[in-house]
Amino acid sequence: MIGELQDAYTNAVERAWESTVNVGVAGGPYSGRGPRGPWPRRGFGSGVVMDKEGHVLTNHHVVQEAERILVTFPDGRVLPGTIAGGDEDTDIAVVKVEGDGLKPADFGDSDRLKVGQPVLAIGNPLGLSGGPTVTSGVVSSLRRSVDMGNGGLKVIQTDAAVNPGNSGGPLVDLQGKVVAINTVTIPYAEGIGFAIPANTALKIAREILQQGRVQRTWLGVSGYDVNRRLAAYYGLTVSRGVFVGEVNEEAPAAAAGVEVGDVIVSVGDKPVAAVGDLVDAIREKKIGDAVDIEVIRLGRKVTLRGTLGTRPW
Repeated sequence: MIGELQDAYTNAVERAWESTVNVGVAGGPYSGRGPRGPWPRRGFGSGVVMDKEGHVLTNHHVVQEAERILVTFPDGRVLPGTIAGGDEDTDIAVVKVEGDGLKPADFGDSDRLKVGQPVLAIGNPLGLSGGPTVTSGVVSSLRRSVDMGNGGLKVIQTDAAVNPGNSGGPLVDLQGKVVAINTVTIPYAEGIGFAIPANTALKIAREILQQGRVQRTWLGVSGYDVNRRLAAYYGLTVSRGVFVGEVNEEAPAAAAGVEVGDVIVSVGDKPVAAVGDLVDAIREKKIGDAVDIEVIRLGRKVTLRGTLGTRPW
């Protein structure tokens, strides 16, 4: 039994190893000048080979300020890379390299993951030489919401150690399939790391390669989570939902009749209890979709009809 488990772990690593790379970056110089400066900014991360054409999946934050990128493969090859595109909201980027004999990763279906399932994080922690390293753990939680300034990114939480330099590397199952892309850790907490589901990462990467950027649906409101304190202050009749604090005059929400002071409680067939729910409900729709927007206005339930547009930034 122990031998079988050991073989499962080592075989999974061997399958994923050849498609895991180190992504080294150099940016503009640090401010100031030393006796031999100025010194360029340097950073490091990890990546996953997507295809034989040389597209490497990594994190947006790894390469966003890069002026030069070098991708190091497990066989020792070092190839220059260029940024094919990136998406800050999901922290996904695609780097292009030119080379032969690249071995793409085998991607799994992240929607089939279960809490408690064993996983392995592969990457290049702290930029250490000697090839990728491995940590093990389990899926701790699914669809955890992490606010990275994008309204809440849905990620997988794992207790497999994710250290600086692991960003952009694969989280794999015991079949060696990439089920997520490691992205962030919480420095003040032990054993908590986050990874972007593989299905999300591949969808974003393909949009980047096909369109040059990710086009997102847009409603055009900003607001706050309704809680008991907010409800009491404004005299609201509900204690959950999104209180609308601002409506963009050019947005679909304005055309639908959404007003400041409304409380959005559902979009389409999705109930909205907080801002994260509103973001999810909009992201799941397509540009041009017509949706019912249910709001509470002055204690009355009002249903509005709107057509989602394209986010202008």
